[in-house]
Amino acid sequence: MRIVLVEDNISVAKGLRYHLEDAGHAVDMLHDGEEADLFLQNDGADIVVLDINLPNKDGLTVLRRMRQRGDTRPVLILTARSDLQDKVQGLDAGADDYLSKPFEMDEFGARIRALSRRVTDSAGQSSKIGGLTYDRSARTISGPDGPLNVPRREVALFERLLLADGRIVSKQVLLDSLYGTGADMDEPVVEVYVSRLRKRLQRFGVKITVKRGLGYCMQVAA
Repeated sequence: MRIVLVEDNISVAKGLRYHLEDAGHAVDMLHDGEEADLFLQNDGADIVVLDINLPNKDGLTVLRRMRQRGDTRPVLILTARSDLQDKVQGLDAGADDYLSKPFEMDEFGARIRALSRRVTDSAGQSSKIGGLTYDRSARTISGPDGPLNVPRREVALFERLLLADGRIVSKQVLLDSLYGTGADMDEPVVEVYVSRLRKRLQRFGVKITVKRGLGYCMQVAA
């Protein structure tokens, strides 16, 4: 999954980012409400984690604007506020879940997994390509003999190419899916992951094709 994390407390944001990345997610991290509002209009993430108390534009306003645009992605609200009325306002604004600070990382992880299941359920639990089956909830790639041992970055790459349904995906989009927007990584790293994944998929009748200057697409081999 690709997750947008909007939290103005830098130390908290870094801790949450590390936790999400350890679970195999790509994370876009923002610290400002106005910046988040603009970013969320054009990003391609699956889930949004949104703090209420943000500089320049509060999280509830950002959330309301998302829903006004027809953005139905799951949103988990984070806040230091624990009053019932604040929770009601967050849910009424369109939040899917609400977590009051301080909280345990295990609980945060459980909430993210629950929201992830909503995303995968709406898209279908599994997809097939060639001799492979991808379980979106478990994030596993399986062949005829069972699950394959594929590193999480390659699984994220496979997922993004699979979702494109044969269409070309640019290197930058793939890089964002692997590390999050603005990560200190260069596009050539995508070539390394593509090369490794391509070798794994060949024997299952799946190929990754490069389109010079455009990007990559994944298809069933002829």
